[in-house]
Amino acid sequence: MNNTQNTHHTDVETLDPKHYIIIKGAKVNNLKNIDVAIPRNKLVVVTGLSGSGKSSLAFDTLFAEGQRMYVESLSSYARQFLGRMEKPEVDYIKGVSPAIAIEQKVATKNPRSTVGTTTEIYDYLKLLFARAGITYSPVSSQEVKKDTVTDVVNFILSHEEGTRVMVLTPLKVKEGRKIEKELELLLQKGYTRIVVDGEIKQIEDLAPPAPNGGAKYTVTPPLGDGGLEILIDRNVVKHDDEDTQFRFSDSIQTSFFEGEGECIVDIMPSASLGQQSATLGQQSASPMPERSRGQRRSTFTDKFELDGIAFEEPSVNLFTFNNPYGACKRCEGFGKVLGIDPELVIPDKNISVFEGAIAPWRTDRMSEWLAPLLRNGIRFDFPIHRAYKDLTPEQQQLLWTGNEFFQGLDAFFADIESQVHKVQYRVMLSRYRGRTDCPDCRGSRLRKDASYVKIGKASIVDLVLMPISDLSTFFKNLELPDYQKAVSKRILIEINSRLEFMERVGLGYLTLNRLTSSLSGGEFQRIKLATSLGSALVGSMYILDEPSIGLHPRDTQRLVSVLESLRDMGNTVIVVEHEEEVMRAADQIIDIGPNAGTLGGELIFQGSWEEILNPTAASDGGAEGLLSKVKLTKGKSNKTPLSGAGGLSHTINFLTGIDQIPVPIQRRKPTDFIELKGARENNLKEIDVKFPLGVLTVVTGVSGSGKSTLVRKILFPAIARLKGEYSEDAGKYSGLIGSLDRITQVEMIDQNPIGKSSRSNPVTYIKAYDYIRQMMAEQQLSKARDYKPAFFSFNVDGGRCEACQGEGEQTIEMQFMADVRLKCESCAGKRFKQEILEVKYHEKDIADILAMTVDEAIEFFNTTEPKLADKLRPLQDVGLGYIRLGQSSSTLSGGEAQRVKLAFFLSKGNADKGKTLFVFDEPTTGLHFHDIKKLLKAINALVDQGDTVIIIEHNMEVIKSADWIIDLGPDGGDKGGFLTFEGTPEAMSKLEDNFTADFLKGKL
Repeated sequence: MNNTQNTHHTDVETLDPKHYIIIKGAKVNNLKNIDVAIPRNKLVVVTGLSGSGKSSLAFDTLFAEGQRMYVESLSSYARQFLGRMEKPEVDYIKGVSPAIAIEQKVATKNPRSTVGTTTEIYDYLKLLFARAGITYSPVSSQEVKKDTVTDVVNFILSHEEGTRVMVLTPLKVKEGRKIEKELELLLQKGYTRIVVDGEIKQIEDLAPPAPNGGAKYTVTPPLGDGGLEILIDRNVVKHDDEDTQFRFSDSIQTSFFEGEGECIVDIMPSASLGQQSATLGQQSASPMPERSRGQRRSTFTDKFELDGIAFEEPSVNLFTFNNPYGACKRCEGFGKVLGIDPELVIPDKNISVFEGAIAPWRTDRMSEWLAPLLRNGIRFDFPIHRAYKDLTPEQQQLLWTGNEFFQGLDAFFADIESQVHKVQYRVMLSRYRGRTDCPDCRGSRLRKDASYVKIGKASIVDLVLMPISDLSTFFKNLELPDYQKAVSKRILIEINSRLEFMERVGLGYLTLNRLTSSLSGGEFQRIKLATSLGSALVGSMYILDEPSIGLHPRDTQRLVSVLESLRDMGNTVIVVEHEEEVMRAADQIIDIGPNAGTLGGELIFQGSWEEILNPTAASDGGAEGLLSKVKLTKGKSNKTPLSGAGGLSHTINFLTGIDQIPVPIQRRKPTDFIELKGARENNLKEIDVKFPLGVLTVVTGVSGSGKSTLVRKILFPAIARLKGEYSEDAGKYSGLIGSLDRITQVEMIDQNPIGKSSRSNPVTYIKAYDYIRQMMAEQQLSKARDYKPAFFSFNVDGGRCEACQGEGEQTIEMQFMADVRLKCESCAGKRFKQEILEVKYHEKDIADILAMTVDEAIEFFNTTEPKLADKLRPLQDVGLGYIRLGQSSSTLSGGEAQRVKLAFFLSKGNADKGKTLFVFDEPTTGLHFHDIKKLLKAINALVDQGDTVIIIEHNMEVIKSADWIIDLGPDGGDKGGFLTFEGTPEAMSKLEDNFTADFLKGKL
C-alpha cells in the first residue's frame, strides 16, 4: 500500500460522521481494504470499469449495512428470523442513514400491477373520484343526485320565519296487505293523520266503531287521484332555533324511512295561514286550501337514481380493479379478453372491401356474406372500392355492426359461434381469435358504471388511458366548483407533484394503465425514483443503479434535475453511473479501479468535476481537501499523464479526452435491404423502414419514440416466423420485402437473464463447463474412486452438496421483508461434497476453479488446457474478464447477461456465419466507456464476417460508430412513432430540430 493510501487510512477517522458517511477498510468481493468518506446530503457518483467494485461498494457494503442496522433495530421476535444477516466485510461504517436502494430489476410479474398502482397516482385518483366525482346519467347526461336530511332541512329553513310547513310521505301499501291493515298499523305506530286527495283526515275518523268492537275503515281503494300520504309533522319555520331544527331533522328522517326513500315537503302560502290554522285547529275533514292559491310542494328522494337507473354511489372500491366490486365483470379486472381480433379479420388495411380486405369473407362459401354489401353499398353511400385505411371510423364500424341492407361482422361471428359443434367452424373461429382489449371497459379494467363518474368532463377511464404528459396538463388546467375544490385540494397537490416527477424522469409517454411487467429495467427504476420523490422522505440515503439506462441524452438532463431535487430535499444520493452528463452534475465523483475484477477494487480518485479538469485547484486544508485529493499516484501511463491523476483512471482519461472511441475512418456501404412496410403497432404511425444488410445499423430516438416496438415487436418476430423459429405474434405491419434470402437465422440478444435457475452460470451458457467436468473426471483420484464427469456438476445428484442442492446458499422466506439468502452451513458455500473437493487439478479443486475470474482462468489454463482457454476468451473479448466462472446468472446485471450471450455467438463455430441477423437491445447497459470500446470491437467482428447487426441504442459513442442510423421521433408516446431520418451519421449531424442530431454533432 503506498503512502498516499496510508495517510488516507488515518485521515478518514478524524472526520465527523454527522457530515460524512465513513466506510473504513471495505473488503467485500474485490474491494482492497479501501476507506471512503462520502459527504452527506450531496449527489455522489460512483464510477469505474464494469466489475471494478462500484456495486460492491454501493450496494454490497453501504446498502447491506444500512439494511442490517435497520434489522438490528427491530424487535427480538422479528430478529430471530433475521439473526444471521451477515455484516459486510468492513472494519466499520459510521454515519449510515436509512438506506433505500433503487435497482434495475423489474421486480413484479403481477398481471394486475400497472404504472398507476406502482407510482401510487392511481390510489390518489380513486380517492379523488370517490370524494369529488359527479355521476352523470348515460341516458340524459344529467347529474345524478340524492337528497340528504340536511339538504331538506336547509330547504325548509331557507323560507322566511313563520312559514308553515308540512312534512308528508306517500303511504306504501305492502304487497299482500290490505289498506285496512295498513291504517291499523299506522295507528299502532303512533301516526294520527293521513292526507286523502289533498284533505287532512284523522285515521280514527275513517273507522267508525263496528258493533262487535272492531274497526271498519271507510277508505277504500281506489283512493282518488292523489293517493294516500302520511302526515309526519307540521311546524313553523324558526331561524336560529335548535329545537325546531332537530324536530325537522327527525321528521324528515322518519319520512324517508316510511316512504321508502321519498319525502314530501308542503310549504303553506302566507295568505292562507290563518285559514289553514283554523282548519287544522278544528281537526275537521274540510278541504285544504287549493294548491293553485300558491302552495308550494317539493318531493325529495334519498335514492341515487335518475332516468329509471339506480346508480352506485362513488366509493374508493368502485374504482378499484383489484377488487371484485370494482373490477370489470367481463375481463375480471385484467383489461384483456380472448375475443375476435380485428387485426386478424382485416389483416391488410391497404386494400378495399371489394378487393378482399375482410379475410373471413374471401372464400366462395363465405362470400355470400359479402355479396349484399357489394350489391347494396351504393344505397347507403358506402365506398366499396376505397382502401380500408381510408374509410372514416364510422364506415369502419359499420362493417362490424351492419345495417338493414347487409349483416355485419358481429352477426357473422355470432352465426359461426352458434355452430361450433362442427369442427370446421371451430377451426375458423380459432383463426380470428386473439387477446384484445376488453370492449366493456376499453382495457381500463373497471366496471362500466365507474365511467359515469366524472371530474371536469373526464372519467377515470379517460384519465388512465391518457399519456402522463397529457394527464399532467389536464390536472394543471382543471377548474372545479368551490365544494369540490375544497374536498380535493390536498389530493390534487399529491397527484400533480407525482405526475410532474414522472415527466421529469422522462416517462411522460407512459399511460397509467400500462402493465408494470411490460416496462424495461430503466423505466421501472425511474418509476421507483419518481415514487420516492413523491413520498418526500428526508435524511435518507438513496443508492441508485444506473438510472440513465434506456434514456436518450435529452432525457438524461431531466433525470439529473430529479436527482438534484432528491438531494436538495435533504438526502444523500449515491449513483452508480457511467453517463458523462450525470458525472458533470455530481458534487463528487468516486472512481473505483483501475481495472476490473482482481485488478480493481481500489479508490483511484475522489473529487469534483472541476478538480478533474484542474487537479491543482484541490485545496489541501481540512476534510474537504482530503476528499478532493487524487488518491493514486503510482503507475504513470506513457500517454500524456493527467496532472496528478496518473494515467490509471480510465474514467478520467475518457472524460478529459486523453482516451476516446474513434469515429470509423470509413463506413460500410449497404447494398441489400429488407423493408418493413406499414408498421403501426403501439404508437408507430404506419411507417415504412428500410434495414440495410451486412452493416451495423443503430435504431435510435428519444425514450418512448417506438424503437423497441419497431425492432423487438415487429421486425424480429416477423423475420423469425418466416424462418420458422418463433411462436409469438408479430406486431401490426403490412408487409416485409427485400433480400430476405440473405438471412437464414435471426438472434435476439437482449437483457433477459441467461438462465431460469439460480444454478445457471456463464461457463455453462458458453458450453465450457462440459470441458471442465471432463477434465476433473480424468484426474488420478477421480479414476480411482470412479467419479464420472456428472459428479462435478451441481445440477444433478452425485457430487453436489445436498443440503443446498448445489446452490451454495439457502433462501429463508421472510413474511414481511425481502427473502434473505444465507451461505449454506453444510458446504460453506462451496456447492460440493467434501470428498469431491479432494480431487485437485494443479492444486485447485472444482470449487476453486469455479471461483476464478475469466481473466485468471485464461492465464491459469493457457499452457495446460489451451482449448479451454480459447473457449473462455470470447467472454474476455466482450469485457467480462472480471466475472467468476461459476457466478450465478441471477447476480449478473442485464447488460452482463447480454454480453454473455454475445460471447456465446462469438465462440461457437456459427453454422450460419455471415447469414445471421443479430438484434441487440441497448448493449451498452452498465458499460464504462472503456468497455464500450471492447464491445464495439466484438460487434464489428460479427459484421466483418458478413452478419447483419441492428442495435437499439441511445449511447452516442455507439451511434457515431454505426454505418447506418434509423431515427424515430420526434418525441415520445403519441408525439412519436414517425420515421425522422435514415442514413449515415454524417448526414444526420446536418439535421436541424432533431434531438439525436443535436447530441451527435458534438461527437463527430
